[in-house]
Amino acid sequence: MAAEEKKCCGTEKKCCDSKKTLGMLFKVVLGLVFLVLGVWAILKFWGSLLMIIQGGIGLFLILAGVITLAIAKE
Repeated sequence: MAAEEKKCCGTEKKCCDSKKTLGMLFKVVLGLVFLVLGVWAILKFWGSLLMIIQGGIGLFLILAGVITLAIAKE
């Protein structure tokens, strides 16, 4: 059973290495595409992003206060 798991496509390691390399390359390219799209979205929607952050400050402070009170209670 262990010998079967080491083999890929019924051949030696060359088949596995090319599939792993292709998979890794695909993941790297996809990651770079997501990074570029993320930077583009931040630049395009900068005003909206700042508005969301400003709106969330109050909620964050309330949550921090509740957690602090819960810790102090113990």
